[in-house]
Amino acid sequence: MPKVLRRERLAPNIHLLEVLAPEVAKKAQPGQFVILMPDEHGERVPLTVADWDRERGSVTVVFLSVGTTTRKLSRFKAGDEIPVVVGPLGRPSEISNFGTVLLAGGCFGIAAIYPIARALREAGNKTIVLVDVKAPYLLYWEDKLRAVSDRFLVSTREASSPDQHYISRELAEILQAGERVDRVVAIGCTYLMSACSESTRPLGIKTMVSLNPIMVDGTGMCGACRVTVGGQTKFACVDGPDFDGHLVDWAELYARRKSYLDDEIRSLCRFEEEVFP
Repeated sequence: MPKVLRRERLAPNIHLLEVLAPEVAKKAQPGQFVILMPDEHGERVPLTVADWDRERGSVTVVFLSVGTTTRKLSRFKAGDEIPVVVGPLGRPSEISNFGTVLLAGGCFGIAAIYPIARALREAGNKTIVLVDVKAPYLLYWEDKLRAVSDRFLVSTREASSPDQHYISRELAEILQAGERVDRVVAIGCTYLMSACSESTRPLGIKTMVSLNPIMVDGTGMCGACRVTVGGQTKFACVDGPDFDGHLVDWAELYARRKSYLDDEIRSLCRFEEEVFP
């Protein structure tokens, strides 16, 4: 079974997990994801690949510890074994010389935009990186992102911060300032991606988002991750996860993400009672 090489808490509730998976690392590309299982009877959870090291044979993911499965993953230590690491899955992000690309990321999406920003810059683009955090102490990977960006910006909602804005307002102000932006990439919670898409819609700037619906097998067989894009049914695991944010039926996605909310809460309560009796 794949071994954990490193588990690190990057910020409160945000964890990094580096696992030894040479075959996955060999083929991983920006925008793809892996599916992990914390134990043999656990849930299969999809996580975006945040980085990889082909020589070391490792793959790195960054996730928010919010439910039972991610709580279990956050308790791993170096040397532990993970029963399932499947990937890379999904279509890679489109990498080309677009001109100027603005990448917006929040929470786990801060790490998810890193390999995309790196690849876009290597392809000759000017990259503007805008990260969203509720407070400055939740910011991580700043050095890594600055290294792959021509301009690095932080949007925060802490009252004492000079940059107190929601990311959609910050994005709108950047676009309205007159600087040419040829493409926007937004990754994070559903609200962040939908808000960024609405900010760019009036200007007609193509905006790519990485959708994170409920997913089971990751191969298009179960249909759990279906989303409506441009009026057509798509499966995020094989048709995505990247889609044009202006074409996504966001209301449907919000509703589908709540399908198992009560079950998820009950599962987490049972897990915490077992771990912290």
